[in-house]
Amino acid sequence: MKQHREARRSSRTYSLLKAASILGLALLLGACTTAKYSKVMNSAMMESMVDQRQSLLATGYAVISIQHHDNPAQQRLLSIRASKLDAYRSLMEQVYGQYLDANTTVAEMVIESDSFRARVQGVIYGAQLVSITPVGDDTYETTLSLNRGIVDDLRVLYLKQLDSSMGS
Repeated sequence: MKQHREARRSSRTYSLLKAASILGLALLLGACTTAKYSKVMNSAMMESMVDQRQSLLATGYAVISIQHHDNPAQQRLLSIRASKLDAYRSLMEQVYGQYLDANTTVAEMVIESDSFRARVQGVIYGAQLVSITPVGDDTYETTLSLNRGIVDDLRVLYLKQLDSSMGS
């Protein structure tokens, strides 16, 4: 019985040493990662996210009655424009992702404040207007499409910009 316990203990010790060695090696290799490897990983990740689709679709919405104008026809035109801009924002989120900034303040183990900000920034060109449709009595919906070839071009330009800013 005592030998059996010692064998199990020895086996656990060996397993722990093996796991620690593997973790140490992974950390060592991770520390050796270069900016070039990072660029390759970013590129591969972006490519795999788009591989499933031939084009991206994005939809934007805007309410007519909240547009700042007295003329109803002008309100409709402003709503169409706002819904188109919302669709472009949605395309940018799909192409470049979203930058999220979160801030939480805790005092005496109680959350005092919790805030999130989202930001997206980028350039979109070549988007095709699919439709502008009234939804209900007070909303417009705009749908845009972006060809995969253009998405690839935009991502390559983005990665080049990212690489040049990392190299500076």
